[in-house]
Amino acid sequence: MKIVKTCCCTLAVTLNVAAACAAKPAAERMDRSKLLIGAYCMQANAKTDVHIKAIHDCGVDFIIGGLPASDRATLDLFAKHGVGAIVNGVVPGWWGGDGKRAGKMRETNPPEKYAAGAAAFKDHPAIWAIDIGDEPSALDFPYYGDVVRQLNKAIPGMPLYLNLYPNYASVAQNNGKQTINQLGTKTYAEHVDVYCREVPLNYISYDFYPYMASSGGTDRFLSKMYDNFIVVSEACRRTNRSFWYVPQVNSRHGLPPTSENRLRFQSNAALSFGAEAITWACWCAGWWTNNVIDVTGKQTEQYGKLKRVNAELKQIGPYYMRFRNVATRLVGFASNSPWRPSLPCLGAPADPGYVKASNGAPLIVGEMVARDPSCGERAFFVTAADDPSDVHPAKFDIVFNVKAKRVEAFGGNGAIPVTRRQDGSFSVPLTSCQGVLIILR
Repeated sequence: MKIVKTCCCTLAVTLNVAAACAAKPAAERMDRSKLLIGAYCMQANAKTDVHIKAIHDCGVDFIIGGLPASDRATLDLFAKHGVGAIVNGVVPGWWGGDGKRAGKMRETNPPEKYAAGAAAFKDHPAIWAIDIGDEPSALDFPYYGDVVRQLNKAIPGMPLYLNLYPNYASVAQNNGKQTINQLGTKTYAEHVDVYCREVPLNYISYDFYPYMASSGGTDRFLSKMYDNFIVVSEACRRTNRSFWYVPQVNSRHGLPPTSENRLRFQSNAALSFGAEAITWACWCAGWWTNNVIDVTGKQTEQYGKLKRVNAELKQIGPYYMRFRNVATRLVGFASNSPWRPSLPCLGAPADPGYVKASNGAPLIVGEMVARDPSCGERAFFVTAADDPSDVHPAKFDIVFNVKAKRVEAFGGNGAIPVTRRQDGSFSVPLTSCQGVLIILR
């Protein structure tokens, strides 16, 4: 996928209309200079003009899954409303599943099947990328590398999409209790390292759903969520890849609908770790329940929640994407906190010292530098991590002591007042689960 460079000193407004999209080659339809918002799963009962317009109106830029490249009528509607499609059915699908098929991808889907799919493919202005699989084992990464190189030659300029397992997938443990593994490696970090070594794609995408357990198990998943963020974000920095994250807008069967603040926390936390694309699961029925569109094709309460959170991301996106993440630090996490990650953040001290919450709340602080060094700016993105389960939201200030001629703050509702305190430090208001971008000049 092509990265479109922009100067951080200029905020450009690009009209994403069907006519402009049609004129662009495939590699340029997904403008990765923007913070992108996607969603998983399209069903037949949501492929009307009204439904596709609602995707655009909700702030969703693209959809993955349930969109065969042969469905030209739906793709026409996508182009009409400026929504991108990551299509399936062009080449053989592959999902790692429970791990029983690990290492068997080449045998099941030999190169000639990819050659046939590529030869039959017909482009469309709404197609942003081709889906080539989901959650493969590391044992199949070398072959995935071959597949990517083969398709890059057969369909030049067409981006390819591959999503990875989260870190709660099973590892290799041939100990009598578990003889099948999903990751194909002994650790999750090794799984990601093999991907980076073998698969020539310039991003890492993975899904992680922190609210899929009952209340008693959420803390454990939040801790693992941070571990997953740490491993993937550090791999992206090390290999110059973009970070794509798939959070949940749905919820597991028997659990209540995911709250708006939980949506807000997932996306803001990802931004603190440098995410450049947020892809919600799920738009239509894909897995679990309480999706944005129900099985009858009607909007659920999740639509309004997602629309508000996406609007906040769209508001902050142009400022955020002027910078890139170089480190993420966790501040104020007590040693006995059930959410505390087990992995350290490499390349940065545990506590940066210059920023804290007025009430001692834990914060996720993403340090950023300008993509255009000539602008002379730096920034940090702070997420309030005190109430990720949305039980007791609070309001407080973040206080920071920095050297800068000018300090600006931007949140989901636009510019935020910055207060200069008597001791020379600065402060901005923050609410649980929200994020704020602080720009220093």
